[in-house]
Amino acid sequence: MLQIEHLTKTFGEKVAVDDLSLSIAPGEIYGFIGHNGAGKTTTLRSVAGIRQFDAGEIRIGGISVKEDPLACKKILAYIPDNPDLYEFMTGYKFLNFIADVFGVAPSVREESIRENAARFEMTAALSQPIAAYSHGMKQKLAIIAAWLHSPRLILMDEPFVGLDPKASHLLKEMMREVCDNGGAIFFSTHVLEVAEKLCDKIAIIKDGRLIRSGTMEEVKGDESLESVFLELEAESC
Repeated sequence: MLQIEHLTKTFGEKVAVDDLSLSIAPGEIYGFIGHNGAGKTTTLRSVAGIRQFDAGEIRIGGISVKEDPLACKKILAYIPDNPDLYEFMTGYKFLNFIADVFGVAPSVREESIRENAARFEMTAALSQPIAAYSHGMKQKLAIIAAWLHSPRLILMDEPFVGLDPKASHLLKEMMREVCDNGGAIFFSTHVLEVAEKLCDKIAIIKDGRLIRSGTMEEVKGDESLESVFLELEAESC
């Protein structure tokens, strides 16, 4: 579903992502962890086609992000760590705008909006302007919007920040549903306990370089993910 090969991205003399390679198969929830500034967001934005990169290749469903970015964007969804929404719109108008962008049929969008708004207890809020939303409500709206066009790959940057426990639980269920239906999830998180319980595979990044990746068992063995992460951080220093 996602193949990253030798991805490199620099900002001046700063190497943000350094020769990173990993692959995600259909059905996998793949966690991406590392300290602030490790290169997680730059990697996700590169995959989403938002950030141009200096070297390497990214393919989504076999399609090159460089050669056909529009085809890639049609089959993916990206939720940034701080969703930048059109605050002058109501929630409902925003969702219909996103559905128009992706060419989602009226009957399909209405069912998706109705179902997921009810899940997140956002039905009444959709008639209100987004400017009146709390951070958590904006996060919920971004999730509802991301699921509208049934993407095959969903990218999320710290998706659980700002969500209450119930909403976090619902999002985990939705992530697993996507993968059970043949999709894939690639998300960054600082919440190692969530990653340990939720992810099929995990990648640890440090200063732009991948320092360990694989199944949860391969990465952590008999230890906790937190202890392995801290040990790897110390070793790489």
